[in-house]
Amino acid sequence: MSEFYTVAVAVLAVLAVSGLYVGVTNDAVNFLNSAIGSKAAGMRTILAVASVGIILGVISSSGMMEVARNGMFNPSFFTFGEVMAIYLGVMLANVILLDIYNSMGLPTSTTVSLIFCLLGAAVAVSAYKISSEPTLSAGDLGDFINTSRAMGIISAILLSVAIAFTCGTVTMWISRMIFSFRYMALFRRFGAMWCGVSLTAIVYFALFKGLKSTFAESAAAVWIDHNLPAALALCWVACSVLLAFLQLFRINILRITILSGTFALALAFAGNDLVNFIGVPVAGFDAYSIAREAGNTDVVMSALNENIPANMIFMLTAGAIMVLTLWTSRKAMHVTETEISLSAQSSDDESQYGSNVFSRGIVRLSINAATAIERVTPLKVREFVARRFEYVDVEHSGAPYDMIRATVNLTTSALLISLATSLKLPLSTTYVCFMVAMGSSLADKAWGRESAVYRITGVMTVVMGWFTTAIGGFAIAFATGLLLIWGGIPAFAAMTLLCGYMLVKSNFKKKPREEAARAVDGATAGTVDDIAEEVCRMMQTATRIYDRTIVAVFKENRKALRDLVRESEDIYRDSRKLRSGLMPTLRRLKGAGLELSLYYIQMVDYLSEIAEALVHITRPTFEHIDNNHEGLSREQATDLMHINDDVAEIYGSINRILVTNDFSEIDSVLSMREDLFERIAATTKSELVRINEGEGNTKASILYLTILSETRTMVLQARNLLKAQRYFSEHADARMGRVRYTRNS
Repeated sequence: MSEFYTVAVAVLAVLAVSGLYVGVTNDAVNFLNSAIGSKAAGMRTILAVASVGIILGVISSSGMMEVARNGMFNPSFFTFGEVMAIYLGVMLANVILLDIYNSMGLPTSTTVSLIFCLLGAAVAVSAYKISSEPTLSAGDLGDFINTSRAMGIISAILLSVAIAFTCGTVTMWISRMIFSFRYMALFRRFGAMWCGVSLTAIVYFALFKGLKSTFAESAAAVWIDHNLPAALALCWVACSVLLAFLQLFRINILRITILSGTFALALAFAGNDLVNFIGVPVAGFDAYSIAREAGNTDVVMSALNENIPANMIFMLTAGAIMVLTLWTSRKAMHVTETEISLSAQSSDDESQYGSNVFSRGIVRLSINAATAIERVTPLKVREFVARRFEYVDVEHSGAPYDMIRATVNLTTSALLISLATSLKLPLSTTYVCFMVAMGSSLADKAWGRESAVYRITGVMTVVMGWFTTAIGGFAIAFATGLLLIWGGIPAFAAMTLLCGYMLVKSNFKKKPREEAARAVDGATAGTVDDIAEEVCRMMQTATRIYDRTIVAVFKENRKALRDLVRESEDIYRDSRKLRSGLMPTLRRLKGAGLELSLYYIQMVDYLSEIAEALVHITRPTFEHIDNNHEGLSREQATDLMHINDDVAEIYGSINRILVTNDFSEIDSVLSMREDLFERIAATTKSELVRINEGEGNTKASILYLTILSETRTMVLQARNLLKAQRYFSEHADARMGRVRYTRNS
């Protein structure tokens, strides 16, 4: 046995660990979001319940490993070396693909990723074999590949997206009509029966979907299969009685139902999706063991068609890694934020998703349809429905949505997945859980006119990401598999190093944009000190960008200007993010008085104006130089240099005032600003004279006048920002009873 294959198996083991980390990070959204979104329990409790479900699910997952061994290709047509090329190509492509999606905060399907990566790598190796053997032709590809599973996955994607969204919408609408948002009184009377239905669905889901392989041969499982309606009815009665008994002791049965659903989804996730993470490495180890026993690397892998028992040590080790990832991965929490933000009851910051022509068209059609329905609906019916959907936070938990909706999400997801399993449909748990959550949020009136267009865009982004997973997974795995089978050991070494570099860079190196985003998020944390620090940071960045832009245009430095455009656009996006986050910040400041909130709004507006003016300076400047237009004349350059010196002095004073929180020099800033405005007016007149006399270049003159105009705007808004910051700081100190101080003292 060549040492190369020993190293290859070791690499598969390392990639398996990485795959577990990336996979759990991606799929944690499926079973955590309902509990997190409703704040049914503390985070530690939620993670503990999910961890138990994962461990039990791992124990029952041995039967699913056959998907990786022979699900997408016929191993009887491949030798050991060719099978290892397929498995290595799948793992290298799969981990990179999923890590890209997690870094973007988009949930995707590990099932689709596995299937299409297997398909892509297998097609690549098969094509190489066919091209190398004269007796084979392209028509023989069907003997190598099992395309039926891929077609089943594609059809399941299309069906699951529409069906899950529709079922989530209908179930949530009926549930809200029954209980409304003021559900406490009615829930005490009928809540046990309603939660009994949910718990029955969850129990059936856990047993049928998660632990079916463990209890498949038991007498109880056989009886349930033959008497399913009676079994479900008995389970519903038992669950309802138990929950009613618990209600007598003032126990919140909604929490129990939600945590039970979290456990069931985590169990099914580990029991059925574990193959997506370690199935290929385990299959690679099995192939390695077969070849080692045969003593020949050219042995045909027909033995992979046999039922090989899974190594329980591998299973438990994988379960431990999954649990550890669940407790420690920050990216997992980032992925959950996408679904929670799109389904939250409040509409504070959906504009981050933007809008497009399709989402705007859908919203307009929906508004027109709703208006038409209202015309034919009796007034009393409309008023009754409106009262049922009148939002009231009776739980007072500050959760994105209440526990009624969380229960609907879990129950509907469990029922749909169980139904698909009974019909032998290859359904993706990610698609079902996400689209049910979107449908329930729509029915719950969370998608108001202020947020609908942004939420629809966000949903479309996620759904399109799912479809591109299949295309991207197939393409990456095809290229990787072809490179490995053709390039041999050098290609293997290069691809392994590249994959390792990408994973290290993605998971361990902090990116400047992420740090800036965290800084902006800190600014909306509701503390006065954070707000002041963010204003200082952005003003200092604006000062540096402006000075470097003026210097770069003199030197006609295209590369520097391109970087400055990117930086100015970044700071503009940061300022827009501050503006879109106004509502949550104002809520945190509401105890400090209306004046403080007013000055904060002014500060954000002025900061946005400064950032926008900066973009209007850097972008035209770069375009001018990038298009190889003639640079500024000597007179224009001299005037701009003097103006740049004045701006640097003004902004330097402003930054010192902001950093030290000492506003005693604010009058001198006003005086310097007036002097600068006079200089800008004089230089503008001089330029107009030169234009009238036919001197200079037209495009250079337009750029020059643009810089002058936007510079005036920048300085004007900076002075206004300084005044607002002073009033903000003074009112904050007065409200909080703090003594005025300077940071130098």
